Formats: sequence, C-alpha cells, structure tokens
Amino acid sequence: MNPTTPSRSATTRSSHPRFDLIVSDIDGCLQPESNTAMDLASLTQIAEWNRTAAQTADRPMITLCSGRPQPFVEAMCKLLANLRVPCIAENGVWMYDPRTNDYLMDPTITRDHLAAVREAADWLHHEFAPRGVSQQPGKAASISLYHPDPEFLKSIGPRIETAFNSRGWPLRVSMTWFYINCDLKHISKATGMQRLLKILGLAPARVAGIGDTMSDLAIREHCAWFACPANAAPQIKAHADFVAPSPEAHGVIEILDQLITAK
Repeated sequence: MNPTTPSRSATTRSSHPRFDLIVSDIDGCLQPESNTAMDLASLTQIAEWNRTAAQTADRPMITLCSGRPQPFVEAMCKLLANLRVPCIAENGVWMYDPRTNDYLMDPTITRDHLAAVREAADWLHHEFAPRGVSQQPGKAASISLYHPDPEFLKSIGPRIETAFNSRGWPLRVSMTWFYINCDLKHISKATGMQRLLKILGLAPARVAGIGDTMSDLAIREHCAWFACPANAAPQIKAHADFVAPSPEAHGVIEILDQLITAK
C-alpha cells in the first residue's frame, strides 16, 4: 500500500458514538430528479461536512448509492469532497473508489447479461422513441427511460415488463419520480450496499442512510438509522427514523444536524 494512502478501515472509522458512514441517494435527496438547478449552497455545506470528517474524524463521511450513471455519481462524489469512501452507481452495477480511481463493475454481471441489456435497449428504442421516450445516456448494464409526461411512462411499464419476460431478458422494471428503470434482476442498490460494506469491513449497525423513494429501502435495510428529506414518498417515510422539515439538499443538512446528536 502506498504510505500516503489511508487504509480501508482508517478511511471509514469515525469518533461518532454510533456511526462510521452515511450512505445517501442522490436524486430527490442531494439534487432534484427534475431539470431544476442544484442547491449549491447546501451542497457546499455538505462538502464541508466531509472535509471536516476527513480532517478530524469527529463525524462519519457521506458517500453515495444512486441509480445515476457512474460518471454522474463520480462527479457528485468529488463535488461533496468524498475522496476516501467508495460510492455505488447505476443501482449497484458500479462501485467507484476515489482512493484508487478504480471503476469496479459487479463481478456477477456476465457477457450474456450485457448482451441482454443491449437487446432490450434496442427494442425499447424502436418501440418507444417515436413516441418521445428517450434513454438516459451513460449506463452500462441497465436502462433508464424518460418522457416529459411521467403518467405516459407509467402507462407503458406493464407492456415493457411483459416484453422482457416473453423474450427472456433478465430485467426488472420499476418507476422513480420521472424515470422507468430497467435493471438486471440480480443487481440492485442492495447488492451495491453489500459490496460497499464488505470492502470497508463495516457492519450495518455502524451505518446511517438517506433516501426518498422505495428504491432506497435497500439502503434502509443495510443501515441502523435512516432518514428522509421532506419531499420523500410517503411509503419510504414510513421506514424512516427521522424526516427532515425541508426538501432535498437542505433537508439533508437538517438530517446531518439530527444525526450528529444521535446516541
């Protein structure tokens, strides 16, 4: 190991009485899922939290577990001054490790899986692009579909699921606020969380989480304390230990204020 590189355990242990790590979703938590601007003032405060965590170890670092493509998650990781803890992208497909600049695809994803994703993406393009459905760029082993009308996306979800099943493509279909996600059935935020905690040597009892939709139940199930911003879906709020008064990134700051006093 390079003597200037912190050990895996040293990068995650904090002096907080309960937590060594915070894992947050991005869309709906740190930034809007819609096409509105980021709250840069709040993100600056969250980045300062991470800088303090790295310098003093008096609080847990914040890392990410998101369905966004790997380049976006990597950029958010650096924006939030997390240079020490891996993050999860594309709903578990990728782990990006800022300590080594490594891009680590889940090793259970095979060439056959990747071929099935490409075939499904081609079918989706021919079926739905003429109706205004676009595919989010940058994804390697999943597909995210967007349409300006979320209700239209909801209406085509069952047809997509039926087509996947009839063609033997091992993909599940789920809906966020504004996207349909088509993910490999054996890959999820849950498998991403498991990989993350294993590589860091952390137990869920030492982890806190932040999320806003039911896809973030995977974060909830791998942490001891879970919180939501005010804009979170009611279904996931029911699983939260704390719901912030404010939405999105400002709500995350309120969550951090609450968490720092958690005993």
